[in-house]
Amino acid sequence: QMCEKFTVCENSMEMLVQNNLNLPKVTEEDGHFCPVNDFLTLFSFQDKCLRKISSGLYAFQTYLEYVKETFTSEKQNVESLCYSTEHLARTIRQMVINPNEVIIPDSATQESLRAKLKTDKTWIEKITTHLILRDFTSFMEKTVRAVRYLKNTRSISV
Repeated sequence: QMCEKFTVCENSMEMLVQNNLNLPKVTEEDGHFCPVNDFLTLFSFQDKCLRKISSGLYAFQTYLEYVKETFTSEKQNVESLCYSTEHLARTIRQMVINPNEVIIPDSATQESLRAKLKTDKTWIEKITTHLILRDFTSFMEKTVRAVRYLKNTRSISV
């Protein structure tokens, strides 16, 4: 929708703007797709994976709030996305052995990020919104793969 409404596409010149948003990522190094040979390794892998996913979802919340403020034509859809993301983060956090190990940004960190994201240039706002939504989509695709893998190992019930 961003591409259609604002002509912000992967091949546009604006996309060459440096992406320094530090958005949460799920990477191969996180061990989400490594083979697991024994139960103890599987248990440790499951907890690390769920902790990383929950922490990432909590980190995305401030970014999604920014999208809600800037992508006003889709405000209702983004509000629903914010609510669902928060609910999923809480649900996955409850599955972690020690929920206190899940990183939840404090209000000072969130406020600092909000200030960093603010701009008076509409085109930067559109690019930032596009990058956030693109990276959130990628994060969720990898999250779904990881949760499916965990579910298929029968170590969790989702």
